[in-house]
Amino acid sequence: MTERKPEGYINGVPLHPESLMMGYGYKPEWSEGAIKCPIFQTSTFVFKTAEEGKAFFELAYGLRSPKPGEQPGLIYSRINNPDLEILEDRLCLWDDAEDGAVFESGMAAIATTVLAYVRPGDMIFYNEPLYGGTDHLFRCVLSEFGIHAVPFPAGVPNEQVEAILASSEWRDRLAMIYIETPANPTNALVDIEFCRHLADKYAPKGREVVVAVDNTFLGPLWQHPLKHGADLVLYSATKYIGGHSDLIAGACLGSRAKLAPVKALRTFLGTMAGPWTGWLLMRSLETLKLRMTAQMKNARYVADFLADHPKVQKVYYLGHLTEEHPQFALYRKQCLAPGGMISFEIVGGEAEAFRFLNALKLIKLAVSLGSTESLAEHPATMTHSDMPKATQLAFGITDALIRLSVGVEHPEDLVLDLKQALDQV
Repeated sequence: MTERKPEGYINGVPLHPESLMMGYGYKPEWSEGAIKCPIFQTSTFVFKTAEEGKAFFELAYGLRSPKPGEQPGLIYSRINNPDLEILEDRLCLWDDAEDGAVFESGMAAIATTVLAYVRPGDMIFYNEPLYGGTDHLFRCVLSEFGIHAVPFPAGVPNEQVEAILASSEWRDRLAMIYIETPANPTNALVDIEFCRHLADKYAPKGREVVVAVDNTFLGPLWQHPLKHGADLVLYSATKYIGGHSDLIAGACLGSRAKLAPVKALRTFLGTMAGPWTGWLLMRSLETLKLRMTAQMKNARYVADFLADHPKVQKVYYLGHLTEEHPQFALYRKQCLAPGGMISFEIVGGEAEAFRFLNALKLIKLAVSLGSTESLAEHPATMTHSDMPKATQLAFGITDALIRLSVGVEHPEDLVLDLKQALDQV
């Protein structure tokens, strides 16, 4: 559990994250009484003495361990910046993490984290489907560095997942199990706790296998992977955390020990977010629960409408899982709510899907997700277009599939727009 600062309590009672987002980790007296943290738009910071500068660099570069109560000092905004440090403190509260790192993009967070733990010859075991950028990184980029990426299908029984891992020729070089749950774009779930079991069972002698979870679809409100055995939780903070389609950012959270190599590599790759992005994310965190709750409630309304429409043949939505569904028990164990993401298949194919998308008026035809406005896109030709066609079809990414990120608009207006667009198919 992360250690909360004194302002995280009232009379010894811990405050909730949505309350702490307003000021945790910041004191107005630090900045002339400003109620909001200012933007520290600076590249470098002045040391009080040369001895202080030496001490700061010793900690930043890991030349020695910190003394009791000693904290890293401000050096240079590629290493640390007040906006990012306060933001990282606040992000940790949602996932109950010890430490966090914010990046210039979700892919920067993913790439930096993977490279911090995986070496040439190693194996990454990951689920399909994945976000298209991650899929390309694993299949096309890391392979050039001799890193083996072995996939397994999301949503299949745990026994089948283990059988794939056990039969891999690179099993003895397993370095990371990387999962995205719910899977993008089908909402298929992966058992985080079972992946922890596999990581421990198949860890090469003398080496720990890291379990990393992309929690963008449900987090940080509706799923907490660290509580189910994950080592690291990753976000495209562009999505729900940012939530306004006006920034690009990523984040990685976990224990201090697990974040240490990630933060060290971030410093030398230069993948850290800037202070302006950090300030915008702090602004967004104040309304995160309000936005995600509204989006989740709207999505229920929209999913029910789609499920009953004659021109929709299948809906992928966690809120529609019944007790008879093989993933229902996992959903109840791992998720706190179904979130705001829906995928659905229109009767027909690409032509019908495009006709529907082109007819939308309120809902925007755009990639990304988790923003205040509702967004619709065509995974097969857009976000997941780099996947081989056979792989797309194997995981339900058909030409008729549409991914819908539900926003905070009035739900009746969203249904009105979807109805008129479907009428034109």
